[in-house]
Amino acid sequence: MSLDVLTRKSLSLFDAVGGWRTVAEGVASREVFLIAYLLTGQVWTSALIAVGGVAVLAVVRVWADRRYWSAAIGLAIVGGSALLAGTTGQAINFYLPAVVIQAAQGAVFLLSMLARWPVMGVVHRDRFGWRSDPAAGRRYQLCTAVFVVKCAIATAVQMPLYVAGQTTALGIAATLLGGAPSAGACFYLCWRILREDPQTV
Repeated sequence: MSLDVLTRKSLSLFDAVGGWRTVAEGVASREVFLIAYLLTGQVWTSALIAVGGVAVLAVVRVWADRRYWSAAIGLAIVGGSALLAGTTGQAINFYLPAVVIQAAQGAVFLLSMLARWPVMGVVHRDRFGWRSDPAAGRRYQLCTAVFVVKCAIATAVQMPLYVAGQTTALGIAATLLGGAPSAGACFYLCWRILREDPQTV
């Protein structure tokens, strides 16, 4: 398998969860909720505004590329966050699913590395061909480690903010560490890793 093909296939995980549109929806919901809450001080109002914004984006996604599953996942996550915040009356709980998801993702990625079945290798279309290539296996381990570090940093920053009840700070942290900036950095690093000469890995 050529390195270019390996690189393209390694990013199928990102495409499987909806690509940049899913990331954009997550970022938009967190920003919209925080802005609405700072302006209104009303948890339910802010939650409904966030859900409404993501619902519009989901409709656009379905109309544009018929990706029903990705749109439904994004809307369900935001809906769950809104319901949790609204029913508890605590704005900070809007961000609790994001904190939990980051921690869970980090654990799954780490366990996959320890089992020698790194997530970034398993998810590409030729799911097991890379296991016969030690150099490819090391690259996928390294790519998976990138996401482990990202999730560990996100959890280490966000969990104390949640416990301390710092809604504004947590909203900003969730946007930066769980959204486009960190995701983009991780996928860029993976792209660089997979383009390296196998002899240098």
